Amino acid sequence: MSDVDIAIIGAGPTGLFAAYYAGFRGLSTTVIDTLPEAGGQVTAMYPEKQIFDVGGFPQVLGRDLIANLVEQAAPFNPQYRLGVQAKTLTYAEGLPVLGLADGTELTCGSVIITGGLGSFTPRPLPAADGHSGEGIVFFVPQPGELAGKHVVIVGGGDSAFDWALALADIAASITLVHRRDKFRAHAATVDKVKALPVRIAINSQVTKITGDPGVESVELNGNETIPADVIVAALGFTADLGPLAEWGLTLDKRHILVDSTMLTNQPRIFAAGDIVEYPGKVRLIATGFGEAATAVNNAAIAIDPAAHLFPGHSSG
Repeated sequence: MSDVDIAIIGAGPTGLFAAYYAGFRGLSTTVIDTLPEAGGQVTAMYPEKQIFDVGGFPQVLGRDLIANLVEQAAPFNPQYRLGVQAKTLTYAEGLPVLGLADGTELTCGSVIITGGLGSFTPRPLPAADGHSGEGIVFFVPQPGELAGKHVVIVGGGDSAFDWALALADIAASITLVHRRDKFRAHAATVDKVKALPVRIAINSQVTKITGDPGVESVELNGNETIPADVIVAALGFTADLGPLAEWGLTLDKRHILVDSTMLTNQPRIFAAGDIVEYPGKVRLIATGFGEAATAVNNAAIAIDPAAHLFPGHSSG
């Protein structure tokens, strides 16, 4: 007998949708996350940013998307174990047993890993070496706190341009600094930012920060000084799978390899979302939703071989 049908490791969008879909299939779930709130990276890093790639929503705030996903799963009473890490994986009579950092052991019918990046650490801003860090942030949970401030955003990816969009109407000024003349961000987002009163400094780097504690100005390329109250270092994150790396899973760098059913190389252990890798993988929230449903349906068969792979449409 298991304590829970499906343990979901990761309470981001993919994990929350998996909790809903497992409930829809009549399966009990426990959702485990090291963060203290549901929502994963969306809640921790960009709750106030607009998300544009979720079907049915022309745009949706990160916090609203998470609230809707929690509400969607709520009728099926998922159990949340937040602020605790899943540390060990063993087996008892063929069933996965998860050992949690708080000493709890959970026997599971199946496990679905939806941990996104795993644990993540922001890449540091080289010019901030030796600075106290006051006035330097890596994401902006509350954009309103930067109202009326001179903001320098460093980076050329989606996060850098998303922050520029989010702050354009409230900051006193925005300068986006990128060391190259090409961007990793989505082209449509780049075009939107270019149409705003945002200065984009290409082939540039922040070479000096004036003011400490706090920030007063930054120097670009060693020859131009501009005012700055806040620096947003949107340089990406380094990820660490943590204890998952010791579970015997087949990995491709920091990603877990899965087959077309979302099954890993370990029995009854599935994975979905940004943490997985397979040929043709596209990392979108929308993709994670589909992978979560695939993982749940196949986990249902692992739990009960007499179950049907496809339970029918929820609208039926």
